[in-house]
Formats: sequence, structure tokens, C-alpha cells
Amino acid sequence: MSNVGQIEKKTQARVVKLFREQLGYEYLGNWIDRADNRNIDEGLLRDFLKGRYDDALITRALYELQKTASDQARSLYEINRSVYDLLRYGVKVKAEVGEITKTVWLIDWAQPEANHFAIAEEVAVKPAGLDGGAKTYGKRPDIVLYVNGIALGVLELKRSTVSVSEGIRQNLDNQKKIFIQPFFTTMQLVMAGNDTEGLRYGTIETTEKYYLSWKEPSEVANPLDRALLQMCNKPRFLEMIHDFLVFDAGTKKTCRHNQYFGVRAAQRHVKRREGGIIWHTQGSGKSLTMVWLAKWIRENVKDARVVIITDRTELDEQIEKVFKGVNEEIVRSKSGADLIAKLNDTNPWLLCSLIHKFGGKEENEEATVKDYIAELRQALPTGFRPKGDIYVFVDECHRTQTGDLHRAMKAILPNAMFIGFTGTPLLKKDKETSLETFGPYIHTYKFDEAVHDGVVLDLRYEARDIDQNITSPAKIDQWFEAKTKGLTDIAKAQLKQRWGTMKKVLSSQSRLEKIVADILMDMATKDRLRSGYGNAMLVSASIYEACKLYELFDKTDLAGKCAIVTSYKPSPNDIKGQDSGEGLTEKLRKYEIYNKMLGGQDPEKFEKDVKKKFIDEPGQMKLLIVVDKLLTGFDAPSATYLYIDKHMQDHGLFQAICRVNRLDGEDKEYGYIVDYKDLFKSLETSIHDYTVGALEGYAKEDVVGLLSDRLGKARERLDEAREVINALCEPVEAKRDTAAYLKFFGCADTGDKAALKDAEPRRLALYKMTASLLRAYADIANEMNAAGYTDAEAAKIKAEVEHFEKVRTEVKLASGDYIDLKMYEPAMRHLIDTYIKAEESELISAFDNLSLIQLIVERGADAVNALPKGIRESHEAVAETIENNVRKLIIDESPINPKYYETMSDLLDALIEQRKMQAIDYKEYLAQIVALTKKAKNPAAGATYPITMNTAAKRALYDNLGKDEALAAAIDAAIRKTKKDDWRGNKFKEREVRNAIRVNLSDLAQVEFVFDLVRNQHEY
Repeated sequence: MSNVGQIEKKTQARVVKLFREQLGYEYLGNWIDRADNRNIDEGLLRDFLKGRYDDALITRALYELQKTASDQARSLYEINRSVYDLLRYGVKVKAEVGEITKTVWLIDWAQPEANHFAIAEEVAVKPAGLDGGAKTYGKRPDIVLYVNGIALGVLELKRSTVSVSEGIRQNLDNQKKIFIQPFFTTMQLVMAGNDTEGLRYGTIETTEKYYLSWKEPSEVANPLDRALLQMCNKPRFLEMIHDFLVFDAGTKKTCRHNQYFGVRAAQRHVKRREGGIIWHTQGSGKSLTMVWLAKWIRENVKDARVVIITDRTELDEQIEKVFKGVNEEIVRSKSGADLIAKLNDTNPWLLCSLIHKFGGKEENEEATVKDYIAELRQALPTGFRPKGDIYVFVDECHRTQTGDLHRAMKAILPNAMFIGFTGTPLLKKDKETSLETFGPYIHTYKFDEAVHDGVVLDLRYEARDIDQNITSPAKIDQWFEAKTKGLTDIAKAQLKQRWGTMKKVLSSQSRLEKIVADILMDMATKDRLRSGYGNAMLVSASIYEACKLYELFDKTDLAGKCAIVTSYKPSPNDIKGQDSGEGLTEKLRKYEIYNKMLGGQDPEKFEKDVKKKFIDEPGQMKLLIVVDKLLTGFDAPSATYLYIDKHMQDHGLFQAICRVNRLDGEDKEYGYIVDYKDLFKSLETSIHDYTVGALEGYAKEDVVGLLSDRLGKARERLDEAREVINALCEPVEAKRDTAAYLKFFGCADTGDKAALKDAEPRRLALYKMTASLLRAYADIANEMNAAGYTDAEAAKIKAEVEHFEKVRTEVKLASGDYIDLKMYEPAMRHLIDTYIKAEESELISAFDNLSLIQLIVERGADAVNALPKGIRESHEAVAETIENNVRKLIIDESPINPKYYETMSDLLDALIEQRKMQAIDYKEYLAQIVALTKKAKNPAAGATYPITMNTAAKRALYDNLGKDEALAAAIDAAIRKTKKDDWRGNKFKEREVRNAIRVNLSDLAQVEFVFDLVRNQHEY
């Protein structure tokens, strides 16, 4: 029998069997009816600790653990962090006052098999109740993993036809205060899975887009079973918790597979005292790899000290920030002498430094290696000997750590072990030297692997050519003669030579204007740039050109949303002797433009604010113009386009283009590189051979997969989007008309609420797939022929896109999804309106600001004319569309007045039944449904109330308190007298409101019901 689409329970039964028979976990049972399920089972934990510690120590340790885990005065993150400290470092307790403090280890980390591993399924957790008695709700995680009675892992399972995202969202819901947040205070790994997508994992409060997938060779075919066997075997499960969790500045994180295997490989090298290189591509978490490896060395090597070396100030600052974010105190050396002093002492164990500080040199000063080594020897005190067993991590090791410079470091630290880290492939010419310097590769994780795993985004490359031509040589000669009167022939020759050099090096004003116009066009037409969710960086050849570009952008719509970030700091010394009276020199113009941009601010503060706005508010800082700064160590997920107008190559180029490959929501599908300098020669050569031109220094196998032909990949993407959406709609009945689609997507029978709900995943898939199709089509709609489509194919595809856009619109309206599911709509309206002229587009625009319900209230039966043609022409489709929207209104508004909307729901059911039995004609039906809609939308007009019941809140109380006018008026008056501003969510203010209700009601259950009703009233 086929197991395609097998029900969730069967998947769960198989997974339980896997844990019992293959992983060796004890099965605790199905706990759906078990009372008092908690995240700490004291009986199991006490059994584990017996024989290891005396009873008094055990009792005190359990008390400390329970007290910490149940401290609901703090956030889940803070409680979980405190619990983790007790698990990882032991509970420090005394048996009696005055006795020596002892450590009680709740988990035997050194001997995984000595612990008690168990699972329970259907763990029904009761609501904890919030402060002030507000209502909470219980939940039932599918599978919970217990170690020594402590819940350390949770797994939500879905059937193979339901996205694993649903399980992830269940985990996130469960962690909310309104559900079972206290249950997660001990949780370390939070997982979700199904048989088609496999396992996704994170930890507490990990958002959906940051859930990870495990990747490791295995003979097991089923992706869910494979990942569970790999991640949840006893030693691995404990190792993941002990060595690969961090609390990083407010976010708890766990490792990706590349980080885990990179650290594990490095551990083996450390044990053998063999250096090497870890090459993990840009954006794959290199800094946290350093953190986990440093912590392991600290705990497993006697007298270990770790020194982290960088060669850029921004990298030095970034490393410091990451370590301090995970609560590891790292010290940055202030100077070369300071570094030597710290190495000569036993503390600190963890420090970082710029390589230039070894010789006392500033970062931007140039010195020969010979001078550097000589200076280094002079700086060393007599008898200098670095203290401790030193491990040196060299960040971006390709840049400064080869040859003589590396030998200079070895002169200071002769017994140190060196580990190089790089995010870029090693150049062919450096590869041998680097491998000789550090040793072999410890672990690699290349760009194409990271793209395949969804760790970073793929890059799309496009060359744009803006040539410079001299339009009038005679005019130039005339200008020279006029300006050089009185100069000698030699002086004139020197000036012409200077002109020739400048002509080659500097861009003309007209060329820069073309680049500015080009980028502004992208800002207006490219989705990510136009929507405000994404932004761009422009790499300029010089600070002077950056200033000229900024000046041009500042006269456009980008004024105030564009900034220069460079190392330049305007100083009066820059312009001394520059004013000749003949106009602004390069230095004067640069000084003037930069100061105008700064507006009196300190350059460093200006840069900090601009970078923050670029990351946090991309719609307000749309473009950064840079030269060298921010091209390494600057992570901005919003950065989507990189425009390059500078000659770059090798590492600098590789790192620059990786600024735009960070993940940032569904609408960022790629990072885009726009090349104005033809750095990759041409698409024909570079796309098929990455070792040509700008990347010629690399071995071909090291950079494969870095760049893709934009049009070729765009065509692949469009063809794939068409295939996917056609596959989804394949089961639709052959006629493929509106009625067939509405039936397939569950909105044909408005009386069947279950069908509407059951088809919800199909509708969500339709909305997402249509959005993907529209994005893919908009990307090349103007270039269909260039992408290889014939005119006939292009016309067919356009019609297909129009068709599915109409289907989506009709299904959304008929199901009542139109307003609420806007989150699934990408911000593509502008481009789609440009490329698709569907006749319904104008009609549907009526819904941009009004819901169908609002249209019915305002226009009555005439609102039907605003519906799409496919729905409008079928009485059945009109009825179903209106009924679903009214049903949704009733469900949404029910908490405000349950009794009233219960009546409305009954009336709607009766009307639907009449229609289906054809007991009323279409015209009469429309009149009745319009009347019902108006009643549902405006209760005051829908029923007869006493004159004193003159507000919506009073009417809600009246309807739900047995139509007791006096009681409703008394409670309303008491609430208005008692309530304070912002009372919702404040336990003290809520208590006052609850007490005001209690004065008028004696039944506690009724008090809680009325309190919930009151809380849902907008006017209170």
C-alpha cells in the first residue's frame, strides 16, 4: 500500500519506533491524558541523581532548578539562559549552611550513555495562567525528548502533504505567553519535520526563516528519519547542546552543519597540534565558528589562550562584538606595546588585535616587511616569552598571513598553533604558500554549497556598458590653448600628459550622470528597490568620484536617502593652498561636498547612524556610495543590488559581491551584481569559465557556482514557476473555468466550513506560487526574446500569467481571503501593472481600499458589479463569494458580541440553505444577503435596543447578559469609571476592571466571560 500523503499519526508512530529501537530512548508513553505534564519530571531526575549525590544536595539542586525554570517574572530568553547555565556548568549548592559548596551535575556530559534518554508523545501541557488571571490555553506537542527527566527537545510532525512550515509555526505559537511558554524554559532544540522536506531545527524563539536543515552523508533514504538518526543519537544530541549553543546579544542560536563539522575537524587538528585553514564562504557564520572553537579549546586544553588576528578595523570590531554578545570577555589590544604586554602576562585568555599592531604601525601606513620585522624586534622586551598554550586564529588569512609577514608573527609566538579562517577561495598564486604557512584545509564550505543549503542567496550578474567618447577634439585643443597661454612647451606637455591620465582614470560628468540615471531607473522599477524593503551599494573608483555621484543623487528623489561612507574625514588641512581663484580643485570640491553631506556631524557618528538606517530602515537609506569601506565585514540583509564602477579583482571583488547575498525575507530571492567596468570580460567567457578576467587568480574548482547568467537563470526560474503552478492546478476539472477553480480551492460550497478550511493549504500554495510566477515574469517581461523565447511562446506565457493572476484574484475574493492574506502578496504591483493589462485589473482596484463587505454596505446589490467577470457572470459564484466574506466577518467580529453574531451565523446558515433548496429567487436572495451583511457590519441597525443601550459596548453587554438593561448599564458605568489608559496587558489595571465587574456579578465564570467581552470592546 502506498504511503504517499500518509496521515500524521502514522508518521508519528514510525518516529516513536525509530527513537525506541534505533536511538535507544525509553518510551514514557502517550501523555494526552496524563495529569500535570511538565518540563521537569522530578521523579526521573531524582532517580538519575541518586547514588551520585546525597539526598540533601539533590533536594537543594532540584529546588534551584525548579525555581529558575519557573521564574515567570523574566523573559523566556532570560529564563532559558539561566537554566542552560545550570545544565552546562552544574548547580552550585551546599547541603547545609556553612558547608563547602558542591556542584551537582544534572547531566553527565562526559558519558552520554550514562544518562537516561526518553521520549513521550502527545504531551498535553495545561495552561499556566498569566499574571492577573488572564486566560491562557493548553497545547499538546507531538514528541518531547527528555534527558534525566528534563525536557531538552521538542518535535512537531506534519503529514507529507503539509509544509514543515506549519510545524515551525506551531512551535512558535506554543512559546507565546497565551499558550505554554513556561514549558520551553528548559528547551534546547526545537524541531519540526515531515517525510518530504525532512527535519528543520532551531532553538527557542528562532523565527521561521532561520530554522536550519542538517546535511550529512547517510544511506537512510527518508529525509526525516535520516536527520533524526544523525542529530538525536545520544552523544550528538548532548554535544549539540553542550558545545554548539550560544546566547548572542538577545538571540539564542545553534549551529549549521558546516559550523559543526568545521569545529569538529578543527578539534582533531588541535589534539594533534596541526594547524590548517577553515574556508567557509562569506555569510555562512564564520565568527560563531570561531566562538565555538575558542570555547572548546579553553575547556579542553590546559593553560589555553586564544589570540584572534585581523587586518581591518571593522573586522576587529566585529569579532569583539560577537564574542561579547555570547558573554565571553574579549580584550582588544590598544597598541603594539599593549599587545606584547598582554602576551607577556597570563591574562586575558582571549584577546584580539590588528596585525599592524605587532609592529606598532597604524592600519593605513605602509611599511616594508623588512622594516616591520626590524621594528618588531625592537619592540620586544628582553627575555620576552608569551605565557600559556597559545592558539592563533587568523581572520581573512589570505590577505596578510603569507611569507615574511607570517614569519614575523611566528617570531613573537614561536610555539603557537595557527588556524587560518577565510571566506574567500585562495588565489592560485597564494594557495601553495598559504597551505605551507598554515597547513592543509581543515574544512571547506564553498559558495555553491551554501547557496544549495539556503544559507546565502545566489548571485545574478549583469554587465552594463557606458563608454566615454571625446566628442570634439578641436574644442579640447582650443580650451588648452586658451588656458595655457604663457606656459612653456614643456609645461604644456606636462599638462597634456596629466589630462591624458585623468581622462583614463576619472569618469566624465556625463558618464556619471548616465550611471545615476541608470540606478534611478532601477530604483523605480526593480521590486526590492522600489518597495522599500531592499537597498543598494555603489562602489566608486575614488572618494572624489563618490562625492560627484552623491552630488548628482542629492538633486533627485534620492535626496536624504543616499550617503557616502569612506575613510575620508574632512579637515581644513586638506584645502590649505588649494584656492587659486580659478575654480574648485578636486580637493576643494571633495571637502565642500562631504561637509555639506555631514551637516556638522562628526564623521564617525554620521557613518554609524547611516549604517544603522541602511540595515534597519532600507526605505529611508536606499543607497550607500563606498570606495573601500563596508566591502568586508559589513552584513546588511537589506542590501540587494551592488553596482560596481571600480576596477577590482580577486579577494576584494569576491568579498564585495558577497555583500548582497544575505537572506532577507521571501521577496529577496537573489543578490544582484551590476558591473559598469566589464570586470568579468563578457558573459560568454565569464559565465562558462570563472577563471577568466577578474577572477583569473582563482582555481576554477574553487569559485564554480559564484555567478550566474542573469537571463539564463531568469528563464529557468520562470519555466520552473510555470511548471509548479500548473502542477498545483492539474487536478482542477477539465473545463478549467471559475466554478472548477472555486470547487478545487474549497470555496464553492459556502455552507461547508470544513471544506473551506481543508483547502486552505491549497489556497496558500496558489497565492505564493502566483506571486512567484508574477515576480519571475516581471523580471524578464521586456526581454523575452533575449531570454530565448519566440514571439508565440512569449504571447502564450503572458496569457498564462494573466490567467493565473485572475484565478488568484477570484479565489481570494470567493474564499474571503482577499484582505487578510495580503502578507503573501509581494510588493510587485507597479511592475505587474506595466506588463499585464488584464481587463479585471481596473475593476479589482475597487478593492484596494474597500473590502467586499464595505462595498455591499455602501452600494447594496450593485456591489456585485465590482466583482471579477468570472464570478460576476455566475449567480452561484456571486452567492458563494458574498457568503464566504460574510462568514469571515461574523467569525472575526464574534469576540466583540458573541450572542449577536451567533444569531447572525444562524441567519446566514438558514439563508444558504434556502438558496441551495432554491426556495428563493436570485433577486430576493441578493436583497436578503445585503440586509444580513448590513446587520452583521452594523449591529445597531440590525436589532431593536432600549434607548439607553446607545453604544456598541453597552449593546454587547445587553445581548450577552440576558438582555438585562439595568445590569448592562451598571457594568458599563463601572468600567468607564474604573479603567485607566493602556489597561490591557497591565495586570494591576486589569485587576481593577475585573473587580468593577465582580461588584455587579457573583458568578466567577460569568465575571471572566464578561471581562473577556469587555477587553474586546474598542471603546473601552
